[in-house]
Amino acid sequence: MKKLVLTYGLLGGGISVIGYLITMFTGAPHNEFAMLIGFASMLAAFSLIFVATVKYRKQQDGAVSFGNAFLIGLYISLIASTIYVLVWLYYLYNVYPDFAPRYAAEYLEGLKAAGVSQEKLAEETASMNELITNYKKPWFVIGMTYTEILPIGIIVSLISAAILKRKPKLQ
Repeated sequence: MKKLVLTYGLLGGGISVIGYLITMFTGAPHNEFAMLIGFASMLAAFSLIFVATVKYRKQQDGAVSFGNAFLIGLYISLIASTIYVLVWLYYLYNVYPDFAPRYAAEYLEGLKAAGVSQEKLAEETASMNELITNYKKPWFVIGMTYTEILPIGIIVSLISAAILKRKPKLQ
């Protein structure tokens, strides 16, 4: 199971990073298109959980428990998510060090264009200033980045385990 999980986890990590690459080349890393591409690449990466679980089940004479199926998915999710986080950290600190201030400025400009009240704009400005401050802390960035991807992997792992579990055939 270790080799299977490692192989599919690394493959999933590579696929999940495709969203970064696409948005970098389009030059629009903060819009709805970028979020859609990122989410699609995460789902594509985590679809490998189904493939790996089916492969494992075949290796086990057609049987896999919910627990083992979930663990396969969870381990793949952790590996793929860690690659996603590491690539974001590299990208953030080496290619896009002004991400937080630029993101905050774009977000606040969008609010202004939408005509939100001055009170709401002041609240959101304070929130964005806090984000900028927190984004200087690597542990904060790591935690935030894991929360982008890992929950999706856990959900796919649960769904996969529920669908693919199968008891051993009685002889």
